[in-house]
Amino acid sequence: MLETEEARTPGQAHPTWPSRRAAAAWFAGFTLYASLGAIFTGHADRTWAVWAAGGYALTTLLLRFGKSWIPPLGTALGVGVLAPVLWLITQRPATAEVIVIDRSVNHLLSYGTPYLPPGQLTNWKAYNPYLPIMELFGLPRSIGLIGVLGDPRIWMAVGTAAALAASFAIVQPHRLRDCVRCRRHAATLTAIALASPVFGYPLALGITDPPIIALLCLTLALAYRNRWAWSGVALAVACAMKSTAWAAIPVLAVLAWAREAPGAALRFTVTTVAATGLLSLIAAPGAVTRPEAVIQNTVDFPLGLTKHKTPAQSPLPGHLLASLGPGGHLAAVVLMAVAAVAFAGWMLLRPPRTVLAAGCRLAVGYATVFILDPASRFGYFIYPLALIGWVSCTTLSSERIGATPPFRLPLPFQRPPGPASGPNARSGSL
Repeated sequence: MLETEEARTPGQAHPTWPSRRAAAAWFAGFTLYASLGAIFTGHADRTWAVWAAGGYALTTLLLRFGKSWIPPLGTALGVGVLAPVLWLITQRPATAEVIVIDRSVNHLLSYGTPYLPPGQLTNWKAYNPYLPIMELFGLPRSIGLIGVLGDPRIWMAVGTAAALAASFAIVQPHRLRDCVRCRRHAATLTAIALASPVFGYPLALGITDPPIIALLCLTLALAYRNRWAWSGVALAVACAMKSTAWAAIPVLAVLAWAREAPGAALRFTVTTVAATGLLSLIAAPGAVTRPEAVIQNTVDFPLGLTKHKTPAQSPLPGHLLASLGPGGHLAAVVLMAVAAVAFAGWMLLRPPRTVLAAGCRLAVGYATVFILDPASRFGYFIYPLALIGWVSCTTLSSERIGATPPFRLPLPFQRPPGPASGPNARSGSL
């Protein structure tokens, strides 16, 4: 396990959060959410909601009146996640995301690129907004696996669970092989996260965001241990799957600069960008010869600039502006640019020096982008929700940044540190 010597100190206290009472309250909220979904939604969403509402309700009772964590969490995972995943795979084997991944991986194996040329983009399902590594989830079916084992949803769930478990394990105070309590705590947090609607709902429907979010959590966990090269590799895998992960690169680069030195930020950035490019090139070598297809699929379509637009849009401010016409769409794009500049200024003037602060900054950035994006949807808000949930459930609140002076960017208009500055001054500020 990647840990610092300080983190392995035998006297360091074990985390006790969350308590059974807190977990019961969470699952009561999950029950309410799933129950409302069973009433007001339809199709595959309602199928998940019906299964999940029963599983969450039973989990709440077991947590509130039982003594062991195993029965309630086993119920939550079995009835709230695994059962609806298997049911939907057997009853609804062709969700939109699964169709795109299956078609793209077949096109990739035949032509070296997962993207159809502009002339073949005749409807919104013909577009592929994902990056090449995402297509690997469709590889099992393309090589002959059938049924459940060939469905991309199973492999996305496996990948999400593995990355989440690793992220929770890395931030534990002791080595897992030496500490039973740390193993139990990491397993408990992983089960709660996977069973929650933030991960369980999109995994059941085949939505592609859970593995990206889990890799972002793994990236933050490795940064917590100051393993910047490995953190860059984890983020690169996410960046080579979906462009939504790219927002984490500048946030983590500033964090590396603040915690370590400019060299750490440079190593992290170079590692992430180079690994992203290398992974994408290896996975789809033919894409470099057709840049217009890549841009149409991965840039224009997500921004709503193509003739055929995804129906998965929500009445958020960016979409409402874009629906007013070309002028409204331009206004939404300008607002996104202004928000990006403001966010960059916030990062530079008050850089995060802890992973807790960086995770919260990233959540705020994602929420802002999704509000202003012309082609956004409510489902994207699982990114900020998951990030806030992850940093809240870990031991990051006790994070220390060492004995070095507080970080200041060398900007001429920035005030010098005052007498109140110290090693931990404003370390958790947002």
